[in-house]
Parts: sequence; structure tokens; C-alpha cells
Amino acid sequence: MSDASSRFLEQVKDTCQEFCAALTDDEVKKFVRYTRIRELGAQEIIADIGEISDRFYLVIGGSVKLLQVDGEREFEVGRLEPGSLVGEMSFFDRHPRTVRIRARRSGVRLLEINRQMYNRIRIEEPYIATNLLEFVIRSLDLLVRHLSDENAKLHKQVTGQGYR
Repeated sequence: MSDASSRFLEQVKDTCQEFCAALTDDEVKKFVRYTRIRELGAQEIIADIGEISDRFYLVIGGSVKLLQVDGEREFEVGRLEPGSLVGEMSFFDRHPRTVRIRARRSGVRLLEINRQMYNRIRIEEPYIATNLLEFVIRSLDLLVRHLSDENAKLHKQVTGQGYR
């Protein structure tokens, strides 16, 4: 393996520690073969509202922002750092996206998993696919818990009281 390949695999393992924790180095290497690297410029749109996705991403460098759009105005509703998944909801539920996903700065690096490669990895590498799916579930669970906490805070602000 070349030095560049070794450095890249180390970057994936370092930034995606939660996903890679249960995988051997060889399994990480196999997983990466099912992906493609996507590098983005500053403010480049990764995915937009209304699209139905056939791909999702692991952020391995830089950060992305999640945006709501009101006419011509965008406002940030979330930010994802290296090690995070992005775009997985629309990929799995096959419903249109509800947020715009945009690179914060130049140098954002993503590992793209498209539907064809996801289907192949499920058949060819079931242990890796299971680990990936569990990571997706944990990511979505974290999002639901965060939104529940935010909803509770808003409720408390509006009503002046907590839940009973």
C-alpha cells in the first residue's frame, strides 16, 4: 500500500472512530473500496432541499452546515464535524430532503456511499454493512434525542415551565 493510501486510511480511522472501532484495519480498507472521496469548495452545496438521495456521506475533513431556506435567506440549523454522517435520512427513508447541506469552507472531504455500493457491501461484506447500519442508527438516535431536548427547552421558554 502506498504512503498516500496509508495516510488516507489513518485519516478515516482517526475521524470516524465510532464507526471504525469494531472494524479491523483490513475491514476499514475493504469499506473504503466501496466509497468515493468527494472534496468540496467553500459554500459548495452537497445536497439540496427536495432531493431524494441515492447517496450519503461520512465527513472525514472540514465541516458541513445544515440549512433551512426562507425565500432567498438561509439560516443554519445544524453543523456536522468530521466523523459524522450526513444525508443518511433521505438515503434510507427515500423521502425528499428537508435541509440544504453545504460545505462551511473549502477543504471539506467526504466519503460517499452510493446506493449501488451500499447494496454490494451488504451482500459482499455483511459484517461491515451491519456495523455501518448500526452507526447510522446511533447517528439518527442522537439527532432525535437532541431535537427532543431542544423541543423541551423551547416548550419551557414559551410556557415558562417544564414538562410535568
